[in-house]
Amino acid sequence: MSKESIGFIGTGIMGKPMARNLLRAGYSLTVYSRTKSKARQLLDEGAAWAGSPADVAGDSDVVITCVTDTPDVKGVLLGENGVIETASRGLICVDMSTISPAATKEMGQVLEAKGVTLIDAPISGGETGAVEGRLSIMMGGPEEAVEKVRPIMEVMGRTVIYCGSLGCGQMTKLANQVMVVHTIMSVAEGLAFAEKAGLDLETTLKVTSAGAASSHSLKAIGPKIIAGDFKPAFMVDLQQKDLRLVLEYAEHLKLPLPGVALVHQLFTVLQARDRGRDGTHAMIDVIRQLAK
Repeated sequence: MSKESIGFIGTGIMGKPMARNLLRAGYSLTVYSRTKSKARQLLDEGAAWAGSPADVAGDSDVVITCVTDTPDVKGVLLGENGVIETASRGLICVDMSTISPAATKEMGQVLEAKGVTLIDAPISGGETGAVEGRLSIMMGGPEEAVEKVRPIMEVMGRTVIYCGSLGCGQMTKLANQVMVVHTIMSVAEGLAFAEKAGLDLETTLKVTSAGAASSHSLKAIGPKIIAGDFKPAFMVDLQQKDLRLVLEYAEHLKLPLPGVALVHQLFTVLQARDRGRDGTHAMIDVIRQLAK
């Protein structure tokens, strides 16, 4: 596929570095964000500004959305001044947010009636993965359309996997989040145990990172926990949004997820303490508090 004109909606923690990688790869980029200042660096580097999602769609061959939650995606795609108002037949929309699989399918049907293809392509890898262009991207939708945009996705991600029909990307991401939060809890509990037992945490981390307990989460958040650094790679509030989606879909599947429900409650404690914008590894402070 030649260098299409790309519209990018959402220039937050994840979206901005993803969009920057597209610029650096030589794509023509038009951006929109609710807060223009968040896009300033991209504009300085050569991106064009659009005043609304509708303006983005009017200037683009492919529109990428990376926003917070299901209502946000609905708003930019189908709402007033949304993508659907100016979308031409053949436009491909790639939603890289983590949202409801059911809502994704519904939006896909509405867009399809106008000749627009929706692909769901949620991501994993955190801010570092976004900056370094090594995200894991889980794609759902018509396979022909997925293959058309694959070169674009490969600029932002190291692992780009076709997961099935529309909505399958979102369901795969939710499965990913189930596994991730259990890993975060295991790291928090393990280090809290070591701390309470009087062990040297640096030594504990070194040994466990080299053994069967090793994981990406342990290596990424273990040093931050030891340093008392709770700046977010992925914040509690966003993880809670994802877990809400997991629990809603699990109820639809009639599948009990008791571990996820527990983690959700522990993160609720952090939110009650105004720590929703901390990184998810702040869970260790809830474990510490329980010990008191």
